[in-house]
Amino acid sequence: MSNLRTLVFFATPPHDCSYLPDREATTMFVDPRAHIDKKLYSQLTALGFRRSGSHYYRPHCENCNACIPVRLKVDDFEPDRNQKRVLRKNEDLEYSLVPARFNEHYYRLYARYIEERHKDGDMYPPSPEQFSSFLVEGATDSWFLEIRLNHELIGLAAVDLLDDGLSAIYTIFKPSLEHRSLGTFAILWQIEEAKRRGLPHLYLGYWIRECRKMNYKTRFQPIEALREGQWLPMELN
Repeated sequence: MSNLRTLVFFATPPHDCSYLPDREATTMFVDPRAHIDKKLYSQLTALGFRRSGSHYYRPHCENCNACIPVRLKVDDFEPDRNQKRVLRKNEDLEYSLVPARFNEHYYRLYARYIEERHKDGDMYPPSPEQFSSFLVEGATDSWFLEIRLNHELIGLAAVDLLDDGLSAIYTIFKPSLEHRSLGTFAILWQIEEAKRRGLPHLYLGYWIRECRKMNYKTRFQPIEALREGQWLPMELN
């Protein structure tokens, strides 16, 4: 059984950064042969690692520390005016939590989302194998939040259950329903689910000040950032 002391890590060669132009990135990965159980996954997450399928990683760039792990203290969270508006306009939705798995309905929604919103990203073009390797493989205590409108699947959020919280992995939705702010809705749901389970944190991945796509994360307060091995209140100034 693997533990933090026995894990082996590898670093990738420098490659183009996915978030900031004209920068190179290096990524540290846990040895894919290691057995990662829920306890070890929780410990890695608290150290700033993320899961992508069966890979556990964190940025390890020599001359850049722009990627900052962030998490929300759910018991202290109060929705702001806009977030309350999102909850109100989605009161007609149905939602349920199901084990993470592949099916054609999920994949069709995923493919449409990637094709219409992320043609410039690393996940284009989508494929069933890519969906599975990203969202299904390596699942430990991993779930999909199904979001439906009149029984039609319109959103899907991948969520991992940790010892001290939930980890928000990825959210997709029907592109024509962007006005419903389903990404925000999914995070609000995960906050309430963490509270219901008595878990203190919702891990939101990495925040980069210069990356506009990540601005939404700081709209959820109070948010903490991992800096020099400590989770501290995040200073936005």
